[in-house]
Amino acid sequence: MVKDIKAGSFFSEPVYLDGRFLLTAPEMPFSNELIRALLEWEFRQVQCAGVPQDHYEKTDEAVVSTPEESAQGGSDIERIKHAAAFYRSFSEYVESMFTRFVTKNEINANEVSARIKELCEVIKDDRRFLLRVQDHGNAERNYLASHSVKSTIIAVVMGSYLKLPVHRLIELGTAALLHEIGMVKLPPQLYMTNKPLSPNERKAILTHPVLGYNVLRSQSFPLSVCIVALEHHERENGAGYPRKLTGEKISLYSKIISVACSYEALTSSRPYKSAKDGYAGMIDLLKNVGKQYDDTVVRALVFSLSIYPIGLYVLLSNGRKGQVVDVNPENPRFPIVQIFGEKTPDGKDKVIETSQTGVYIARPLSREEVAGRNDQ
Repeated sequence: MVKDIKAGSFFSEPVYLDGRFLLTAPEMPFSNELIRALLEWEFRQVQCAGVPQDHYEKTDEAVVSTPEESAQGGSDIERIKHAAAFYRSFSEYVESMFTRFVTKNEINANEVSARIKELCEVIKDDRRFLLRVQDHGNAERNYLASHSVKSTIIAVVMGSYLKLPVHRLIELGTAALLHEIGMVKLPPQLYMTNKPLSPNERKAILTHPVLGYNVLRSQSFPLSVCIVALEHHERENGAGYPRKLTGEKISLYSKIISVACSYEALTSSRPYKSAKDGYAGMIDLLKNVGKQYDDTVVRALVFSLSIYPIGLYVLLSNGRKGQVVDVNPENPRFPIVQIFGEKTPDGKDKVIETSQTGVYIARPLSREEVAGRNDQ
């Protein structure tokens, strides 16, 4: 029962609402705000295969299903559990990779490639579940790792929509994972501060693409990967940096990662800003089509995630609440939504296709509405 959960406790396994809506992962506390929100929404019970604990106990290794197991089926509950476990495992690897680079100045290219290949396989089979995994980490902790993980997932999903072959998806994912490696060469207070930067500090930040390119070249990464570190801040209209390239001179990988990173940055908290919801982030990007970003690449983002992106909590036109769980390949304005608290006659969670003439999304639910708090 929700009312019996101790605020601040950690569960040993993911906690779900109505069986399939991920509420917390093992490393996330069950906050008092979340308890209050659930009770306000009149949800009295949650589901979890684990037990509550006073602190987070990290396991040695997450158990993740193989792509073959996912392809063979399995319940949505199991598949989102495996997606959450994979996300944690992948994030922990990326954090350790950055730490190893900082302490030993080394990156194992073959190891990175193998991890990206695994990610590509998971996305191929479980894309819609992986995109529903919510990362509620502290904005001040592991910023570069968190940004790189989320940007890489989005970039590979976009690359899949663009029908890139597997070997190019692996190159794209590798480039996305390492595109900000130049930042590690700078003092963290430069990119973690919420204070205005001085002219000299701003100049230092603008060097990170060149630093990243040099790092990856020194570590013997392919030129196609190194170029992304150099170009990911270039823009279609020539207003980017460091070389002010225009659209036809920017590599496809850089165009994809530029959009993926911008969307991730818009929808994530930083020490200097709060996050936008996925819908607001998507609209911001659409406003820039033809100015900063490649039209075809933005279209790939929209059709991969939908205008109301997978994972977004929404209010429907009939007053019901739900979560976007998949795209509509015919129209990104009307995605597939799973309804809170409703079942089909055979006991499955109710999923509907939103439409212009039927039930449609009235608006996203804000983070305050979902979390039950008012951020200051």
